[in-house]
Amino acid sequence: VQLQASGGGSVQAGGSLRLSCAASGGTFSTYVLGWFRQSPGKEREPVASISRSGGLTLYVDPVKGRFTISRDNAKNTILLQMNSLKPEDTGVYYCAARPATDVDAYRWWGQGTQVTVSS
Repeated sequence: VQLQASGGGSVQAGGSLRLSCAASGGTFSTYVLGWFRQSPGKEREPVASISRSGGLTLYVDPVKGRFTISRDNAKNTILLQMNSLKPEDTGVYYCAARPATDVDAYRWWGQGTQVTVSS
């Protein structure tokens, strides 16, 4: 499975960005999907995840109410809509996928896309 993230950029605080991740290979609709980020000086951390059908989404507290994860199984695409961005959202964002049976770790990762939020 190959994942290609895009959509990062530089915005001012309060702005919005939409990240996209295109997947190829494998059986996309059977995978749990997630977005992670790595901020400067910090370890990579989860941001959001979405179930195979898209019916269940989970978010870390700092992004709840501002970010929305979604998927299009027909287009093999993962999206992350980010609104009301804050400087602390700055980092490299990674999309990831795992089979539903792999509960411990994501198996496939995209290359990352940079998001920079200025105050």
